Amino acid sequence: MSKIAFLFPGQGSQYIGMGKDLYEREEASKRIFDEADETLETKLSSLIFEGDAEELTLTYNAQPALLTTSIAVLEKFKESSITPDFTAGHSLGEYSALVAAGAMTFKDAVYTVRKRGEFMNEAVPAGEGAMAAILGMDAESLKKVTDQVTENGHLVQLANLNCPGQIVISGTAKGVELASEEAKNNGAKRAIPLEVSGPFHSELMKPAAQKLEEVLSACELKNAAVPVISNVSADVMTEKDDIKKKLIEQLYSPVRFEETINKLIDEGVTTFVEIGPGKVLSGLVKKVNRRLKTIAVSDHETIELAIQTLKEENQDA
Repeated sequence: MSKIAFLFPGQGSQYIGMGKDLYEREEASKRIFDEADETLETKLSSLIFEGDAEELTLTYNAQPALLTTSIAVLEKFKESSITPDFTAGHSLGEYSALVAAGAMTFKDAVYTVRKRGEFMNEAVPAGEGAMAAILGMDAESLKKVTDQVTENGHLVQLANLNCPGQIVISGTAKGVELASEEAKNNGAKRAIPLEVSGPFHSELMKPAAQKLEEVLSACELKNAAVPVISNVSADVMTEKDDIKKKLIEQLYSPVRFEETINKLIDEGVTTFVEIGPGKVLSGLVKKVNRRLKTIAVSDHETIELAIQTLKEENQDA
């Protein structure tokens, strides 16, 4: 029988109106949005459903908004008999994966990611950090470029190893600028500056990581009931102490998403269900291995179709 992994998207997949149909049609999903409003003492749901897109994009809003919407989608799967063999997420999405695996309560997770967003936003003054997507270059070659720029006094490092030929770099604004130019000089097809508020997944996030540790220490983390693949190690994590350690390290370490997918393939996963807004992760999975089955679910219609498809496949198996 083939194995299933639930994948959860990260920052950048948010959009106004996400999850609204679930809020209006599904009582369990509505409770998730209401719990987020109550926990954060703000009308996050109103911002998500009908707010300003620029405000939603702010790190400390986007992170709890995406987590909330992803878990609202997940609630529909809980009503079915479909459970994942593994979970994983991209950066912020790792918190959704941990909620799905029973390692964190939704209440703790939504509070933590709000604080995480605030800490990330505060860590580096606006304009001093940057990120860029480098296309058409392998990780080893790009790391030589970033190491050289860093040695010359401008910090920059690999941040997101998403799929073959797509790697995001992060660091000081000057470091990212220099590394982008040098990458193109060494064969990269393109270097695309990203519209982000800070140099995420770089050493510059260590002040945020220190603050995050205090918040996580107040959370009631549990051992995961379902194996979760860590962004930091691209390996299984289930023990609560290891989970806490990895979440702190994740803020300033690369997201090893390509390796995560390859690990899941090695574990026998053939079906990847992206739970939450957008289809970014489904696209990355296909770039790692086009033969893999991907299903993206974000609203009532796509969830119902996915559940039906997965149940039929399970019966056939």
